[in-house]
Amino acid sequence: MENVIIGNQFQTSTNYQEFIEIVKERNVKVQVVEAGHRINIEKDLYFDVLWPNSKNVISQNNINNNSLVCKMVYKNFSMLFTGDIEEIAEKAIVEKYEDTSTLKSTILKVAHHGSKSSSMQEFLNVAQPKVALIGVGKDNTFGHPNDRVLKRLQRIRL
Repeated sequence: MENVIIGNQFQTSTNYQEFIEIVKERNVKVQVVEAGHRINIEKDLYFDVLWPNSKNVISQNNINNNSLVCKMVYKNFSMLFTGDIEEIAEKAIVEKYEDTSTLKSTILKVAHHGSKSSSMQEFLNVAQPKVALIGVGKDNTFGHPNDRVLKRLQRIRL
C-alpha cells in the first residue's frame, strides 16, 4: 500500500494514534481530505469529498458525525458513501447540498450500518438512490439494520 486517504480528524483517539504510527513505520503517504476536495482516480472516475467540513465541525458523537462522506462518479453512474454519519450530520449535509444534485446517487451505501440514528427521510429523499447497500453482520448485537430505516428506504421506492 502506497497511499491512504482519510477524512480530516477533529478528535484524537487511540485508534487514530495507532494508525499514524503504522503509516509512518511503513512509509505510507497519507492524504487528509475534507468537503470540497476531489480525488481523481482516472479519466471519468473521481470521488468528490462532501464531508467532513472544517467550517462546520459537529461536536456531538464527533468521530461518527465527522466521518468521511464521498460521492464516487463514473460517467453517468454514482455511488454515495456515507460512513458512520448520524441524523445531525445528515441534516448539515442536506442543508449544504440540497439546492444541487450533489447528493443524488445511483447507489447509496446506507450510513452507520442502518442504525436508527441515520438515514433520515429528508436525506434519502435528496439522495434518491436506485439501490441501497447496508454493511451489517448477521445477528449483530446492535439490531442493525433498524426496521424504521428499512421502511424509510422502501418509501423512496428503490
